Parts: sequence; C-alpha cells; structure tokens
Amino acid sequence: MELKGSVALVTGANRGIGRAFARALLDHGAAKVYAAVRDPASVADPDLVPLCLDVTDPEQVAAAAAAAGDVSIVINNAGTAGSGSALLDGGFDGARQAMEVNYFGTWAVSRAFAPVLARNGGGALVNMLSLASWVGQPDFPGYAASKAAQWSLTDALRQGLHEQNTLVVGVHAGFVDTDLSAWVDAPKISAETVAELTMDALTNDRPEVLADAETRKAKAGLSLPPTATPAS
Repeated sequence: MELKGSVALVTGANRGIGRAFARALLDHGAAKVYAAVRDPASVADPDLVPLCLDVTDPEQVAAAAAAAGDVSIVINNAGTAGSGSALLDGGFDGARQAMEVNYFGTWAVSRAFAPVLARNGGGALVNMLSLASWVGQPDFPGYAASKAAQWSLTDALRQGLHEQNTLVVGVHAGFVDTDLSAWVDAPKISAETVAELTMDALTNDRPEVLADAETRKAKAGLSLPPTATPAS
C-alpha cells in the first residue's frame, strides 16, 4: 500500500514503540497521524494529532472511530505487561488486565475501525504482537497468554477482513528497548527498528513482521515437538 498521503491512527503513540510507529509513518509521508492515548496531554510531538482513547472503554473506542473517520491505517500498539500474576501462586489481576488491554482492547479497536477502513478502500490494520505469542513464559504467563490470544485474533481478522481488502499485519518482536522491558537484562532491538520493518511490510503488502533473530527462531520452531526446557 501507499504510505505517502495516508491517514493513520496509532494507539499508545505517546511513547515507546507507538511513538516510533507514529514518527515512521510521518517520515514515510503520511499526511496525518492520530496519537490515540488515554491522556492526550501526554503527546509531546506537535506533528501528531492527539486523540483521547482508552482501548478498554467502549464509549471512547466508538468516539475515536467517529472522530477519525478518515483513517486508512490503524496500528494497535497500546499494551500492558500485566505484571503481578505469578504462575503458581497469588492473584490473577495482572493477567486479567493484560487480557483486557492487549486482547480485548485490540479486538474492540479493530471492530470499531473495520467499517472505517472499508469505507476508505480497505487500508491496513497492524497489531503489535510478540515473540511471546508463540513461546510460553513462566515468568510472565499473563502477558504471554494475552499475546497468544492477540495472535489468534490477528489471524481471524486477516480472514474476516479479506473481502474488504484490508491488509492485516502481525508484528512480532522479542525484547524491545522501551520502558516496558526496562526490567530485563537481555539483548533488545530498538523501537525504531520495529517501526521501520513494519513500514516496509505495509509498503510491500506483507502480512507479518519477524523483527529479530529470536522471533524468527521461535516461528520456525512452531512445528517442532514440545520441550520441557526453554529453547536456547
């Protein structure tokens, strides 16, 4: 698809990967980029159009779709780590939050904007997923489960929106150098790398981004038998 002159909306665009997505869209010639965030005052970039959106609030989701009726690209980036839910003890509040934001939030925004994309020629819907979509994570099981659900949803949307000519792109990455992964000491790629690879996928109508070597390895391993120990 053509990025130059497009109108896009990015959820969670005030920081991290979302901000990188928004800047990359502008750098590739987008005419307008809505920064859809819970607190519009947190959008510091004057080139973006702030838009109030909590993806877990149905009224705000509907209002955003009504206000941004000119979009041809929607990027579901807003997410949470859902920390605090251990695998074998404690409560499930963090896991429920992860599912509400990462899975149901993505579903709600996608459902609301699907008719908008259809009216504007089909366009593209991008979901920010994870290596954890494919690999169980005992240290953060709630987050991983929400990303696995989000991956399933992405495939359902790809099939369901095919007839209206909407390109659905799933973006998978391991640890990205943002606040969300500041707690872990592991190799990370930059948010700008993720964004640029996604722009390339959109330009070339590719439905999937595998942003780093670990993610590509995990995808390749899906057909292998289960193992009791994590892959190295």
